[in-house]
Amino acid sequence: MTVVNQTDLLGIGQSHLNLDGLLNNYLRHCSSAVSTVDNVEVAGRVTKVTGLVIEAGGIYLPIGSVCVIPMGDGQQVEAEVVGFDHGRLFLMPQSSIEGIAPSAKVILKSMPIRTSQFHKPFDHNDDSPQNESRVTRLPVGDHLLGRVLDAGGVPLDDLGPLQADHFAPLQSEPINPLKRAPIDTILDVGVKAINSLLTVGRGQRMGLFAGSGVGKSVLLGMMARYTDADVIVVGLIGERGREVKEFIEHILGEVGLARSVVVAAPADASPLMRLQGANYSATIAEHFRSQGKHVLLIMDSLTRFAMAQREIALALGEPPATKGYPPSVFAKLPKLVERAGNSDVGGGSITAFYTVLTEGDDQQDPIADSARAILDGHIVLDRTLAEAGHYPAIDIEQSISRVMHSIVDTQHQQSARKLKQLSSKYSRNQDLINVGAYVPGADAVLDEAIQKRISIENFLQQDFATQCNTQESIEQLNQIITQQG
Repeated sequence: MTVVNQTDLLGIGQSHLNLDGLLNNYLRHCSSAVSTVDNVEVAGRVTKVTGLVIEAGGIYLPIGSVCVIPMGDGQQVEAEVVGFDHGRLFLMPQSSIEGIAPSAKVILKSMPIRTSQFHKPFDHNDDSPQNESRVTRLPVGDHLLGRVLDAGGVPLDDLGPLQADHFAPLQSEPINPLKRAPIDTILDVGVKAINSLLTVGRGQRMGLFAGSGVGKSVLLGMMARYTDADVIVVGLIGERGREVKEFIEHILGEVGLARSVVVAAPADASPLMRLQGANYSATIAEHFRSQGKHVLLIMDSLTRFAMAQREIALALGEPPATKGYPPSVFAKLPKLVERAGNSDVGGGSITAFYTVLTEGDDQQDPIADSARAILDGHIVLDRTLAEAGHYPAIDIEQSISRVMHSIVDTQHQQSARKLKQLSSKYSRNQDLINVGAYVPGADAVLDEAIQKRISIENFLQQDFATQCNTQESIEQLNQIITQQG
C-alpha cells in the first residue's frame, strides 16, 4: 500500500504542492495496489445431495455462478448455481457427482456477466486474465473451423488442442429489435423443394418438425453441404453418441466439416451441459456474425434442449405445467431462438434451423406448438412420404416460410402457390381417384393435378448427393407450372 506522508498533506500553504493532485495520485496508487491483490477465495460447504441437485451452505452467490467441488482424488466437479432458498444454494453439476462427500468444499470459480461487471463495463473482446477470472468464457473464432467440441469447448476429434485467441461468454445481451437488418436476401440451401416452395432468407429462424426416422438428419446434412453461407455451426444436443459420429463422418462429410464447427452434447451428458451446448453453439455463431459473416446455425434438437431444462426445473421442485413441462422451459426457448437472426444493417447474419421432435408425429406437442409460435416458419417431414421412399419427405402443404413473400418476386410466389394448390387438390381426392370414382372433366384443377402429379413428385424428391441451387430450383418449378398436357 502506498503511504502518503502527513507532512505532504499539511503543507497545503506551500505553493509547490497541490492537494487535489496529491489526493488523485494517492487514489491512483491505491487502485493499482488493489488490482494486484490475489483474488479472495469465496467458499462454502456441501450440505445435501439429492439426485442431481447439490445443496451448499455458507456461501452466497447469484444464479449463473459456476463453482468447483474438489474431490478426494485430486479431481474436481464443476457445478452451476441454478437456485437458492433460505441461505442454501442449489447447484447442478456439469459431470458425474460420484465421489462428492458430506461437507465437501464449494469454491466460486466464475460469476455471470451482469453481476461481474462491477464498475467497469464488460468488454467481449477483452481477453485479459482479470476478465477471464470473473466470467465463464469459451473459445470462439476461426481456429474452431473443422473441429468437433464438447459443450465446454474441449476438442473431441483428437486433432490436438485448440489454438484459442478469442473467448466469449455463454450469454449475450439481446439485440435491439429496431436495429436488426430486415430479411431481404435469399439463402440458398441447395434443396430445391425448400429453395422454390419454402424460400429461406438470411437471418430467418426455421423449425424442422419431424418424428424419429423420417430423414431429418440427412436433410440437415444436405443443407450444411450445399448452403452458400460462409460458416456452418452445428449443435448436436441430446443425440445418441453413435449418431454424432455418423452425422459428422457420413452426412456432413469432409467438405461440410471444413467450414463448420460442431458442438456435441450427447444424451449421456448432464442436463446442464446439454443446455450449455446449445448456448455455446449460439455463442460461436454470434462471434462469426459480429465479423460480418453469414452463418448457418443447425441445432438438433430444440426438443432435447427443452427436455434438459425440464430435468433441471423438476429437480429443483418447479411444478409441471403443460404435459410435464414447467413454465421455465417455455421461457428458455425464445431466449435461445432470439439469439439468431440479422445484426445491424450491413452486418452479418445467423440463419437457423432448429429440429423439433414430434412425439408420435403429434404436431400439437407442447414444444412443437411453442416453437411454431416463435419461429419464422416450419418445415414438416411426413412419415407416410418417408415410408413411400419419398426423400426429402417434406409435406409442402403443412410447411410454410413466413418471410418468403418479402424476398421473392411475384411470379415466383404465384408459381409456388399454384404447385401447392395442385398438390393439395390431389391429396384431398386421392382415395376417390384410386377407386376410379372420379370422372375426368368434372374439375379442371383436379384434372391438371392428376396430369402433373408425376412431374410434381419428381420435382419434390432429391438425392442426397445432388445439389440444386436457387436459380435451378425456380426454373424447374416454372417448367412444371407452364407445361401443357
